[in-house]
Amino acid sequence: MIVVDDIHMHFGGIRAVDGASITIEKGSITGLIGPNGAGKTTLFNVIAGNYKPTSGHVYLDGEEITGLKPHELFQRGLLRTFQIAHEFHSLTVRDNLMMVPAGQSGESLMDTWLRPSKVREEEERIRAKADEVIEFLEIPQVADELAGNLSGGQKKLLELGRTMMVDAKIVFLDEVGAGVNRTLLGTIGDAIRRLQQERGYTFCMIEHDMDFIGKLCDPVIVMAEGHVLAEGKAEEIMRNEQVIEAYLGTGLKNRPGKSAANPDGAAPSESNTGEQAS
Repeated sequence: MIVVDDIHMHFGGIRAVDGASITIEKGSITGLIGPNGAGKTTLFNVIAGNYKPTSGHVYLDGEEITGLKPHELFQRGLLRTFQIAHEFHSLTVRDNLMMVPAGQSGESLMDTWLRPSKVREEEERIRAKADEVIEFLEIPQVADELAGNLSGGQKKLLELGRTMMVDAKIVFLDEVGAGVNRTLLGTIGDAIRRLQQERGYTFCMIEHDMDFIGKLCDPVIVMAEGHVLAEGKAEEIMRNEQVIEAYLGTGLKNRPGKSAANPDGAAPSESNTGEQAS
């Protein structure tokens, strides 16, 4: 579904992404991990249209989308969430969802004046869709709560719900588990898996919780110093000496009591993998 071909993203003398190439298969949940400064968020921003790359190409379903703006990609079914949720804090959860569909007739002053019945009917359909999303995410208890009053995990669920209000082809999730308690993280993971299995969603996610990645993602792509270091199943990645060295600065051979057959403790933790967005 997505092909990223030799992307470079330079900021002055800083090569935030330096020749990264990845492929995201339709219907997959692809994990993107890497140590601090690896270029993960910058690559997300290039794919999602926030940055125009210095060089390289991005394709969606075989069609080049390099340099298209986020609203243009939204119309093509490419959506993303953010590490810090971008909710309308003074609107309810339901109203946040209802804001998502583009081109609503109620946005036209002429339609509001001359076609009020059309506006009402469309609003009822969108409200019904929002209520369906709320039920799917199992958050009916906060449907009428102001979004600004939600917990961090509930805001992440709301971000996921907003992608369900349109016909998304692929969703890029930026640290959906950051600051979320384990119970709510499990709810988020279940929703992602159900969207993939029941509705055919494709996901690519940056995440630092390796347990969460391991349960959801196949494949897992590792970035380091702006390029792709490794790709494979989560268990293979966690045993890859190059990956361990990129995270911890030392390979398995130099770590007492550790080996490829016994890599317990080698997996990176959230404390040493937080990436700062460029």
